[in-house]
Amino acid sequence: MNIGAHISIAGGIIEAPKRASDLGCECMQIFTRSPQGGKAPSLTNSVCEEFKISNLKFKIKEVYIHTPYYINFASSNNRIRYGSVSVVRDELERGNLIGAKYVMTHLGTAKDLGQKEATAKTIKMLSKTLEGYTGKTKLLLENSAGAGEIIGDDLSELSEIIKGVASDAIAGICLDTQHSFASGYDWRKSDVRAIHELPLLERIDKEIGLDKIKLIHANDSLTDFNSKRDRHAHIGEGKIGLDAFQNIVAFAEKNNIDMILETEHDKVKKDIEILKNFRDK
Repeated sequence: MNIGAHISIAGGIIEAPKRASDLGCECMQIFTRSPQGGKAPSLTNSVCEEFKISNLKFKIKEVYIHTPYYINFASSNNRIRYGSVSVVRDELERGNLIGAKYVMTHLGTAKDLGQKEATAKTIKMLSKTLEGYTGKTKLLLENSAGAGEIIGDDLSELSEIIKGVASDAIAGICLDTQHSFASGYDWRKSDVRAIHELPLLERIDKEIGLDKIKLIHANDSLTDFNSKRDRHAHIGEGKIGLDAFQNIVAFAEKNNIDMILETEHDKVKKDIEILKNFRDK
């Protein structure tokens, strides 16, 4: 398994591999466009080729793409829903161009439609997104922290959506440790001596299946357990703690799941070192 971080694409995606390498990344996550909106930068053949060569040069083994923040498949506004379809599909196609393994996305909020209708609408919109798609880059659904009526704080809900879409283009989920902790999944109740028997992993396995976890966002939590708030902390500086992350790394290594940090870059290099030390013991 590889350990990396979310990397800036300021100056273009070709700048990202060196930045990642300088931080000690073995893999990386990027945006391919502004997460706030606007036209996506063109990915010409020369840009894609230079990006791939740079990844080889700086030993970045896998690339992951995060979709923009404004995705909402369950909006009551047709323009937002179909815009989400267009952008996520475009990110998958862009992922194919640059050789990304996965594109991950949040799904939006149920506040406009209510939970039942929002789930049905999300399934419908995701199905449209993936209609006719044959690319190698696959889609991951990311769990949420649970603020408001955000979709995906419960892994059973993500499982229902994946089964409803029934497309091989959805590989599984990206599991964010902070989001899950904030929405009621307590990583602290873990015994490093019996990683395969953790009560929390048993719960996750029942709700969605451990085999559906394809990537982990490794973030400690500034906020308390079950807070429903999305606030990342550096590893060991939050409410989840070092002991729990030692267990999480052991689980990820056993199952060959890459880990991506989304902490601030003032200390992300240290965060990477902590996770590597747990892995390489």
